[in-house]
Amino acid sequence: MTHAIDPSETVGSGAPELRSKWWLFMLLGVGLLVLGFIALSNILVATVASVFYVGVMMMAAGIAEIIHAFSVRTWGSFALWLLSGIVYAIGGFLAFYNPVLAASVLTLLLAGTLIVAGILRFWVGFQSRPEQGWGWVVFSGLITLLAGIVLAIGWPFNTLWVLGLVLAIDLTMQGAALVAFGFGLRRGVH
Repeated sequence: MTHAIDPSETVGSGAPELRSKWWLFMLLGVGLLVLGFIALSNILVATVASVFYVGVMMMAAGIAEIIHAFSVRTWGSFALWLLSGIVYAIGGFLAFYNPVLAASVLTLLLAGTLIVAGILRFWVGFQSRPEQGWGWVVFSGLITLLAGIVLAIGWPFNTLWVLGLVLAIDLTMQGAALVAFGFGLRRGVH
């Protein structure tokens, strides 16, 4: 059974309940823009906030895995689930105990991830050569690869600002996109 998209259900053709709430998108967008500008005004604080966020998520995941281990202990992988949960929880605790070290590790991990993603994207784009637009995929891969290399070359000296800058840029771009989307929805209101 296939599911066809009904054109009458898309935003572009008029979802009145979504269009009537255009101001909510604008409000969220402005809020994210403000947070992005605050993060841009103090990149170090934004970096620490990013590290603490990762730490909280790791601690929560670790606790969840420990609980999971005890709830499926008859399965035979109890020790692995328990160990995984303990490692995650310790990692989360360490992010709070030494945020500079955690930022350093996360920055290096980000650089490595960008390098690998850039190489893969470049390769996929190059493999798609006969198709139109393959060059954009290759270009995107090169930019991602270059960003990863720049971060790796600057490590560990860039540790205190990279994560905060990434957070600030993400908040700002997300806010701008939601404001633009809200304006677009507003124009569609009759």
